[in-house]
Amino acid sequence: MTKRLFCKEDISMAINDYAAALKQGRRSYRAALSRGEYPYLPVLDEMISYTEVAAFENLGIMDIPLSKIVGTKTVGRSNAFANNFMPLLPEESEFGNKWAAVYNHQIDDGINDPIIAFEFMNQFYVQEGNKRVSVMKYLKTYSLAASVTRVVPKRSEETRLYYEFLDFYEVSHSYDVCFYKEGSYQKLLKYMGKKEGEPFSDDDRMNLHSACYNFELAFNKANGEKLDINVSDAFLIYVGIYGYQKVVSQTEQEISRSLQKMWTEITLADQGSQVELVQNPENVKATLLNKLIPLGIPDSLKIAFIYTKTASTSSWAYAHELGRQYLEQIFAGKIETMAFENADTEAEVEEAIDLAVAAGCELIFTTATQMVNQSVRSAIQYPKVKIYNCSIKMSYSSICTYYARMYESKFLMGAIAAALSRTDRLGYVADYPIYGTLANINAFALGAKMINPYVKIHLEWTKVEGNDARERLKQEGIVFVSDTDMITPQNASREYGLYVKREEGTLENLATPIWDWGKFYERIIRNIFSGGSTESDAQKGKKAVNYWWGMSADVIDVICSKSMPVGTARLIELLKNSIRTGEFQPFCGPIYSQSGALQCKKGENLEADKIITMDWLADNVIGRIPEADELTEEAKELVEFQGIKVDESGTEKNAAVRSERTGENGGRE
Repeated sequence: MTKRLFCKEDISMAINDYAAALKQGRRSYRAALSRGEYPYLPVLDEMISYTEVAAFENLGIMDIPLSKIVGTKTVGRSNAFANNFMPLLPEESEFGNKWAAVYNHQIDDGINDPIIAFEFMNQFYVQEGNKRVSVMKYLKTYSLAASVTRVVPKRSEETRLYYEFLDFYEVSHSYDVCFYKEGSYQKLLKYMGKKEGEPFSDDDRMNLHSACYNFELAFNKANGEKLDINVSDAFLIYVGIYGYQKVVSQTEQEISRSLQKMWTEITLADQGSQVELVQNPENVKATLLNKLIPLGIPDSLKIAFIYTKTASTSSWAYAHELGRQYLEQIFAGKIETMAFENADTEAEVEEAIDLAVAAGCELIFTTATQMVNQSVRSAIQYPKVKIYNCSIKMSYSSICTYYARMYESKFLMGAIAAALSRTDRLGYVADYPIYGTLANINAFALGAKMINPYVKIHLEWTKVEGNDARERLKQEGIVFVSDTDMITPQNASREYGLYVKREEGTLENLATPIWDWGKFYERIIRNIFSGGSTESDAQKGKKAVNYWWGMSADVIDVICSKSMPVGTARLIELLKNSIRTGEFQPFCGPIYSQSGALQCKKGENLEADKIITMDWLADNVIGRIPEADELTEEAKELVEFQGIKVDESGTEKNAAVRSERTGENGGRE
């Protein structure tokens, strides 16, 4: 560092700033003591003395974020600073005068000499330059030049997240983000449009650095440092809602305005992304006032439904369209509905919502999972409009989500198939592995196993590239098949629900599950206007609300063929009523997965969250969960939003191991 002379006035002004920094340091010191925390800087030498170190790597000189400099390399000066790097020694001390000199140097000329620092577990510890770091943190500078040596710990369960960072650093050479949740680095790369292993260009690094810098300024201005969530995790939420390309083009002021509008989402994440899973309509709480004065349905209400594809080309859109038509019948004269089709991209979803709002719609249903991010953005833009997205396991408080417990009907379908089949082999056709799909498959398998303990379910997937699911089942000689839940009007086929397809080519439909979206929407609307407090709590950022209803809400059912044997029909009706009343639970243990692992103990029922996020296949299923790169492009998009996360290191989730254990070639999901 170049030496220069300072006049008394310079030193006096710097000492005043030192006094202000000292005040911050002492405040942080006292706060740490009151919480029972170590009040000084953590010392790296002490930390690595009980850590297995794999290597030391010289990374050279680089800019590192000040927020990630958290301690000192050696114990020498650690007690001169509080744990926020602000000074603790008196103003008249030699240390105080040296700090003031460094401060003046930064103000007059700027500090250019790099500090010497060690990086360990994505945080930095200073060997030389502690006072420079203190001054720059006091001045709220974003980054500082440093000569960095990385201390690499040995790979272990505790260092999994750090090794995810190392993979990210390999392509990015960036320390601008530091996540606390596994999978976050991969998620950021997806948001950036980066392929696995694709290196960053100079522009990529500059854009990420600029976006993180602007976001951190806006986040701190909103007092985000008082939250437990760190700035990088908050940044990932922000990028997920607004889109990376938009974020990198925003100024700090623009981010501040947008962040202020979506602050409830950050608050919700800070509280652990609490989700209120409403499993029965009657569980919606009512406020005292509205218990006394029911609101009922208003005289006039405009509702919009937004679909991917069209009702004639998509069985999913067709089912929701039937629900829309049902609403117009049941609330004739009280509501008006509109439908927007072919909203297949986020831009098209945004346009449809804008048009719906302009037309005076106060309630909007976006009927596909991939619409969720734009639904949140639009809900933030139009806070007086209620927006619901058809998905499950989403932790956003700006919108509500809804889905049905289809696994209840699939359990009954499995029981029917096993009761009617004269063989021990049944077929199951699924589309792609998103939340709920595995529960449906396993419920079918368990329902069949309850009737026939020797039955095997052969699983095939329609959205795997090059796979003809129905043809593969035919080649395996399987005639009883559980297929898609509904027909597509434009391409009508009898291959839906549960059917038997005999060798001569004849097909008989035996039963089909029903998504009664009309009743689902009716119940949602009645709940909205009955004065429920569940959603108002969500809008305060306390929790996300997911409506997850099933047979008890009369929104899921099974329709059986009139030719079904009387005894089988009576059994299914008995099971249906037992599920509806809650006396019977499809996922009651003991339940084992393909590897033989016990997933649910005897006499216990699987919790709702474990059913939704199920990522294993039951022990009587022959098949596997496909990797993302095996899927069609359309399926990849859906799986990206709500796909089952396959952990290649987990014995239970490794596709190759699963297939090997079954002794079968298996099917493709």
